[in-house]
Amino acid sequence: MNKYVISIFSLVLFAAISYQPGKAIQPPICISQLDTIDTSLFIKGNRTPKLLSNQFMLTEGPAVDSDGTIYFNDVADNKTYKYTTKGQLSLFKMKSGNLSGMYIDRDGSLVACSGTSHQLLKFDSKGQVTTLLGTNDFQPLNGPNDLWINKKGDIYFTDPYYPPADGSNPVIRSDTSKQRVLLLRKGQAKRVAIVDGTLIKPNGIVGTPDGQFLYVADINANKTYRYSIKSDGTLRDRVMFYNKGSDGITLDERGNLYLTGGEVIVVNPKGIKIASIQTPSKKITNLCFGGENGNLLLITAIKEVYVLPMNVKGIEKW
Repeated sequence: MNKYVISIFSLVLFAAISYQPGKAIQPPICISQLDTIDTSLFIKGNRTPKLLSNQFMLTEGPAVDSDGTIYFNDVADNKTYKYTTKGQLSLFKMKSGNLSGMYIDRDGSLVACSGTSHQLLKFDSKGQVTTLLGTNDFQPLNGPNDLWINKKGDIYFTDPYYPPADGSNPVIRSDTSKQRVLLLRKGQAKRVAIVDGTLIKPNGIVGTPDGQFLYVADINANKTYRYSIKSDGTLRDRVMFYNKGSDGITLDERGNLYLTGGEVIVVNPKGIKIASIQTPSKKITNLCFGGENGNLLLITAIKEVYVLPMNVKGIEKW
């Protein structure tokens, strides 16, 4: 990570192809990448996250509200927690539904993926839940994993298939080898669309605040893609943005993309790795920015949760 590696960029021509159901998107051409270090991301060079708690079983899905409070899940323990701007960690909801990815909508409600129940759920400030999308509303869902909500209220979410560890509540699909990125449109009769059905196992997902681009991490293909978002919400011009997959992903105000895995990898808008963040866990699942000033990076790492004040802010707060 601390080496400067010089490489020559290759000119790449990529034919823009809009996804159509039943028509595969052509594989992208890999772009050589230059590693460097951007120390300006960090406060006085501090790149060591602080342990917040290690009381959990499997942490995932952090999301931030407009006040900077961060919510996250303990998937295996079926609980959702919140971490306030005052530094207080508390239980938000017990038996929350083994939730994975979450996002706060413009109304302040917590929208969440439930892979075990194959649904998109919505929680109000008191933890009361309603179902936004289930298998009765659309063809059987594999298991919603992560999501992003644009300013119009449209929900993009990944729908990979992970067989239940205990064999319970399986979903039988005709073909689980190709899994999907779906779009749940707000306020339209035909709300659900498959915007990419050609990925191996799509996982982390996030879009830019201006609604122009969407990033999706294909964790089994070990690649992260970037799409252009068309005016109707569908996707086009898929390119391989970075040659690594990821579980959760997020963006900062500079347009840098944060990937998870054995470490946090920070990639600038040109697809160049510019920093990494290490935790003792080496098994990082997800992350998001929050806090009073929007610059507190919260990192979920299986049994542990870490926080790291940064010199940049996130883009999640409305």
